[in-house]
Amino acid sequence: MNVDIQAVHFNAREELLQFVKDNVAKLQQFYAHITSVDVILKAEKDEKGDNKKVEIKIAVPGKTLFAEDHHDSFEEATTSVCDKLKRQIIKYRDKQYAHH
Repeated sequence: MNVDIQAVHFNAREELLQFVKDNVAKLQQFYAHITSVDVILKAEKDEKGDNKKVEIKIAVPGKTLFAEDHHDSFEEATTSVCDKLKRQIIKYRDKQYAHH
């Protein structure tokens, strides 16, 4: 599984990059055929405080799964996005197995 992480408008700490990689790697236990993962971390100007945006796009055979979220921290946003993607992966996987 190839993981590509881009930080937009800031330089990401090594700890943050490792946190994102670890969380994304956990998704592979739900579906082993994930081919690539694109992660975009954005620091946006926002008055209400939820200015950390995480977008994750996962390529699986025949489909692309996508989720995004805003939070106060990149860690919270990453965890939330990975939870959303976990549900999408399980739904996709179950559909694949139902066809076989």
